[in-house]
Amino acid sequence: MFVYTMYVNDCPETTGSANCVGFEQLGRFSFQPLSENVLLGPSSHTLQDLGGLNPKFVVDKDQTYRLFTYMWLHSGVFHLLANMLCLLFTGIQLEQEFGFLRIGLLYFLSGCGGGLLSCLHSRTKDRVTVGASGALFGLLGSNFSELITNWTTYSSKCSAFTELLIIIIVNVCIGIFIPGVDQSAHYGGFFTGILLGFILLMRPQFGYVNQSYIHAGHDMKKREPKYMFYQYLLCVIALVAFVLG
Repeated sequence: MFVYTMYVNDCPETTGSANCVGFEQLGRFSFQPLSENVLLGPSSHTLQDLGGLNPKFVVDKDQTYRLFTYMWLHSGVFHLLANMLCLLFTGIQLEQEFGFLRIGLLYFLSGCGGGLLSCLHSRTKDRVTVGASGALFGLLGSNFSELITNWTTYSSKCSAFTELLIIIIVNVCIGIFIPGVDQSAHYGGFFTGILLGFILLMRPQFGYVNQSYIHAGHDMKKREPKYMFYQYLLCVIALVAFVLG
């Protein structure tokens, strides 16, 4: 998608080849001047035309499709690489444990939730938001709720909680100190991911899973219900909050 974005952008045609970064090597796919985009990418006008999230367009012109399309666009090479690295660290393990369909749905809905909160918070602002950060924060949020709802299946509870908390704090701080970051999209995606994690990521108790996932010292002869009562309770509460929200 980023390659197509740069093709549509066509910096030499719109800005002049002398001003484009990497024109001799990339030609039509060269980047906007660094004075306009330090992330090595297209213009904000191109991103808006391709479906970037502009709150005024969503609110005033009913272009709700932008809540779905903005997460597939990126403002530059560095932006894309940062998000893909984050996806590798947060998404692969979840996808291996819970499958492509559940994690794909969670990713997509979290991105939409991030876009929705961004529009609600900045409904009068004429700016363009792009990127998968809201969806990625949704994966972080789902990691948190997955840990809570599957608490009884973790052997190293404190270390798992501490590690996840550090990762979340670091990502939030990065968003705070880097200028131009849409924090509303991050928070919207994060809280959407928390709710969806309670709904989609419940694990059965040890008597119903592969023995390789069972920690040492667990008594296999002790029969337990497939899911604990608190798991069902959290799932119902999260489902109600998600529907009403």
